Amino acid sequence: MTRLVSTHRTAHRLGLFYLVLPLVVAVLSLLAFNRPAEAMQIKTIKSPGGIEAWLVEDHSNPMMALRFSFEGGSAQDPAGKEGVANFLSAMLDEGAGDLDSATFQERIEDLAVRLSFSDSQDAFYGNFETLTANREAATDLLRLALNKPRFDTDAVERIRGQLQANLVYAAKNPDKVALKEWYALAFSGHTYGRPTSGTAATIAAITAKDLEAYRSRTFARSNLRIVAVGDITSEELGALLDKVFGELPEKAELAEIPNTVPLVGGKTKIIEMNVPQSVAVFGFGAMPRKDPDFLTAFVLNHLIGGGGFASRLMEEVREKRGLAYSVYSYLQPLRSASVFSGSVATRNDAVKTSIDLIRQELENVARNGPSETEFANAKSYLTGSYALRFDTNAKIAVQLLGLMEEGFGPDYVENRNAMIEAITIEDAKRVAKRLLDTDNMIVTIVGRPQDPVSAADKG
Repeated sequence: MTRLVSTHRTAHRLGLFYLVLPLVVAVLSLLAFNRPAEAMQIKTIKSPGGIEAWLVEDHSNPMMALRFSFEGGSAQDPAGKEGVANFLSAMLDEGAGDLDSATFQERIEDLAVRLSFSDSQDAFYGNFETLTANREAATDLLRLALNKPRFDTDAVERIRGQLQANLVYAAKNPDKVALKEWYALAFSGHTYGRPTSGTAATIAAITAKDLEAYRSRTFARSNLRIVAVGDITSEELGALLDKVFGELPEKAELAEIPNTVPLVGGKTKIIEMNVPQSVAVFGFGAMPRKDPDFLTAFVLNHLIGGGGFASRLMEEVREKRGLAYSVYSYLQPLRSASVFSGSVATRNDAVKTSIDLIRQELENVARNGPSETEFANAKSYLTGSYALRFDTNAKIAVQLLGLMEEGFGPDYVENRNAMIEAITIEDAKRVAKRLLDTDNMIVTIVGRPQDPVSAADKG
């Protein structure tokens, strides 16, 4: 989450820290990896205590990135305590063990450590970067944050105030409101339909005991995924894993999240907001990540709305008609559902026209498939740009952790481009018919659309 600067940090320390650290990390990151993704050697290691991780070892620069996740995320927020995972992500660097918040933050700054936490619907993430010279002391802080967070009253109340302020801001942001309302409509009655950042009432109700209950229930070795990249050996990483994560319980106590699909039948909802242009979010269900057709759908999404100015939606809605500055689509495979979704921001008098154009293009691709040229261009871009996802330690760690979470092995990196190349235009046409089911398209509109939008409920 975006954090407000704590008042107890001095301007002098912040100035030095935020001036020097980005320069150090930027220079080292640019030098760290300049090789094709296929050239990486990804090792699977197991610590003496039995904790597994993937390692990309490189000693050309004295730094290491560690990215890890615990399965769970906001889907594990208890009813009435929505937002607790997000609250916890803001609290883990606010003091731990014998270190209060101010002292903990000072140690992070002194050691030039990057340490942050975040949550998604399905996972709770940790991001850790350190210079080799400071690794021992830096991992002491990470161990304390995960195993012995303090949740002191003053820190809890300060972060609560920041979260409440974020909610006020988000309620005035049409993009955020449209997306939140889309999930609430698409997944009504399911945990995916609940607000991931909570509400004013739920954030006000969350206590330090709730934060600790979530941590102790979800932080465990059974649902832990870890990737390390950079200046560390297998033996050193094994010792680090046991040091940082070895105190965690073996088994997590996760609530079962049932598989689901977005609302069937399609629906449009309008949320009134006094803004100069309306924002619309549209979408429907898609195939899960491990489905054999998912990679074909990924290529289709690129040429439909995921490829910027090279995509059909941008061409039809912006370039030809000037109705929007941006329009896009994406695939989001969740653990218990999968979604094809997108968004457009347009004038209040052009909402219906824009949505109708988007629907027409989706139906056109479903009916006729993509052209040979745009299909070939999409495949060429997706294979040619893949290496750019692996040009820094941090990027490599993020990419590999995503593959690990999705159940793929290290060989996916080497095989991925060949799998895309093997997709035929016939595959694309078949999957387009399966994927682009506009009869089930759900649309949420935030603003004051001036033209009639069919099947709309005002909320």
